[in-house]
Amino acid sequence: MKPFSTEPVTLIEEVFPQDTNSYNTLFGGRLLSVMDKAAGIACSKFAHREFVTISIDTLSFKAPARQGDLIEVTGRVVFTSTHTAGVKVTACAMTKSDWETRVICEGYFFMVAIDSMMRPIPIPQLEPSNEDEEKEWAIALEIRNNMLSKRKSQQEG
Repeated sequence: MKPFSTEPVTLIEEVFPQDTNSYNTLFGGRLLSVMDKAAGIACSKFAHREFVTISIDTLSFKAPARQGDLIEVTGRVVFTSTHTAGVKVTACAMTKSDWETRVICEGYFFMVAIDSMMRPIPIPQLEPSNEDEEKEWAIALEIRNNMLSKRKSQQEG
């Protein structure tokens, strides 16, 4: 089974007053919501399946976004296993005065494909085709392995 699309998904939203804290900067939870949505859509586009989030990892906030900025969030599937897709999500902010783009947050979202009964189902497999894709695959695989070993040790303890 081949992927339907390996193209990234990009969502753009404006930061409105209700999205900000008392410093007029974007709430982290609001940004995570948009990032999670981009990851889910990227997975659905990739596999033509429904997905749910199982883990968010290696998330780093680099800079704030301010009221009035545009947020551009891009998700790309970089890893797959039998039922799971790993998506690297990058969020950038742009000010409308100069349209300069700056990365404000990055992270890896792991999603599992589900059927109508919420059971995991198989997905197409990504095959890295260049050095950059192989590097991202390796990063996501390491993150996933750490997540699984942590989960296993918690179940044993």
